[in-house]
Order: sequence, then C-alpha cells, then structure tokens
Amino acid sequence: MANLVLYRKYRPQEWDEVIGQEHVVRTLTNALKLGRVSHAYLFAGPRGTGKTTIARILAKSLGCSNLDLIEIDAASNRGIDEIRELRDGIKFAPTAGKYKVFIIDEVHQLTKEAFNALLKTLEEPPAHAIFVLATTEAHKVPETILSRVQSFPFRKLAVSEIIKKLEKIVGMEKIKIEPDALHLIATFAGGSYRDAESTLEQLRVWNDKTIVKEDIESLLGAVDFEKVKSITDCLNNAGAKEAIDYISKLTSEGTDLEMFTKALINHLRKIMLLKVDNSLSELIAQELSPDQFENIKAQSEKFSLDNAARAIKIFMVAQNDIKRSPIPSLPLELAMVEIINQNLKNKI
Repeated sequence: MANLVLYRKYRPQEWDEVIGQEHVVRTLTNALKLGRVSHAYLFAGPRGTGKTTIARILAKSLGCSNLDLIEIDAASNRGIDEIRELRDGIKFAPTAGKYKVFIIDEVHQLTKEAFNALLKTLEEPPAHAIFVLATTEAHKVPETILSRVQSFPFRKLAVSEIIKKLEKIVGMEKIKIEPDALHLIATFAGGSYRDAESTLEQLRVWNDKTIVKEDIESLLGAVDFEKVKSITDCLNNAGAKEAIDYISKLTSEGTDLEMFTKALINHLRKIMLLKVDNSLSELIAQELSPDQFENIKAQSEKFSLDNAARAIKIFMVAQNDIKRSPIPSLPLELAMVEIINQNLKNKI
C-alpha cells in the first residue's frame, strides 16, 4: 500500500467516500435498494471525475467478485474481434454471486463494427450481465447505443471539493504544504481530482520540505491568481507602459506566457459572467477561494459586459499567436495596448 501512487491509494472504495457526484451516487444507491439496477449505464464526463471509480463501487455493491469484474480499455481494444471475444465471455455464468460487470472505458473509441457488435449484446443481454460504458466524449457514442443505456453526466469538481480531499491526503501522508499552494493545485486540476492527486504526488517528490505555490509555478507552469489579478487591473487602471513593464517582469521571471494568457482569459470569463447575470455568482465561486471571489467581484465593477467580451476575444487571438511569434511576449503586449487604448477612448 505504501508504494501506491496517491490517486490509487486514496481512490474511494465505498459510496460515502465519493465526492462531487451526488446525483449519480443517490440514483445508483436507490436502484440497489429497490432492486432496479439497469443492465447498462453510460458514465460521461471529464477525465478524473470518478467514472471508473463509481463503476467499481457499483460492481462491489452487487457482490461482484474480482474474477467477475472485467475492465476493457477501448482505446487499445477497439476492434470487432475484442467485442466478439467479450460477447463470448458474457455467455458464461459468474464464478461467484449473481452478476458479471463489464466496464468499457473510453467507449467512444470503439470502431463502427465494434459498436454494432456491442449493440447486439445490449439488445438482448443475459440476466447476469451489467455493462458500464465510460467516456469523456459522449457525443461520439452512436444514438443506437445511447438509447439502450441509462446515462449519467459526471461534472467537474469544484475547487473547494478538491481542496477538501487534498487536505485529508496531506494530513494522512504528513505532507507539508502552504494553503495557497494547495489551492493552486486544486485550481490547476481543472475539476479533476485525479489530476490534483497526481500533481500533489509529483510535488512531494520535487520538494520534500514545505511545498509552496512557487514550486507549482516552476514545475507545472501554473499561474498564480495574484499575477492574473494584477494584469487585469492594468486594463482599466494603468497606461500601456505599466502593462508592458508588467509583461516584461513576467518574462524575466520565466513565466509561461501561453499558460498565463490562458489563465487571464479564464479570469476575464468569470468577470464577463458576473456582468451577464449576478445569478451566475454561485457557479463562479465554486472555482475560487472566498477572497479570490471577492476580488473578481470588485474587478467586475470596473468592466462593462462589452469590454470584458472584447478583451477575451483579443487575448484568445494573442494566445494562438504566442506559439508562432519570434518574440513570445509581443502578442500579449499588442493585446494589452489595444485593449487599454480602446478603454481610454471609451472614457473620453
């Protein structure tokens, strides 16, 4: 157990250990209590949000032994021959218990012929067979398959939910880490607690003392909130020279400007959403600490909806241009000058 990576060591084993997918857990546990488990499910959502984990817990709750739990990675077993082999295996009764559970991960990668073969099995499944199809791209799954499964959308986890789990792990593992660094890991994970746990694993090898947010910036190119906040302030409160000076400072610090611009776009998106409708505040707050949320609310007061939307469009162009610019900072500098000058004209 000691040699397991964190995301495997702390993978949920019971329903009450699952975080962030309450709608899925509630429906499946009720189905188990009522004896109304479906013969086929589709778990669809971003990577690292618990699809395979919940599929395994479902199998465990059905009394499925390890021998009767068959996991297939459709990314590497995507042809008709593999599905035919699966169909042949389905015919055999479970070695123990009532069910055999088949988990097909990244099911959208199956070939057309393989999907057709799977369809025949889903149309007339044996009573002991239960399928869980997992995918990050549900739109690539044929309608004929979708119509024969119960679908569950898996959502990205809120930053606060990821932090809660990470706090438990750092306590159990006695990892020293600053709160700001923990928050940056959770933000950088993009709603995936598996990615967050993998990042924490990487960082504790990188720094066996106390992990600080500068470690995350150096190792992963993650962008600190305060840096994005500062340059956003420049858009309304400073002239072009101050903005260029700030970009020069970022460059001298070795900041990945493409990652920085991506973080800036995401920051401005939150401001734009607040300007669209204040009811979106709850959605935005899930991705931020309370202090960060208050900072963004204050910044949004200085933006009009049009200004925020226009800035996002300009920075999106800049992000693409950074990749091929002979001077990486130039697209970001041009974007800042364009936005600041336009904002000044609007004030005249």
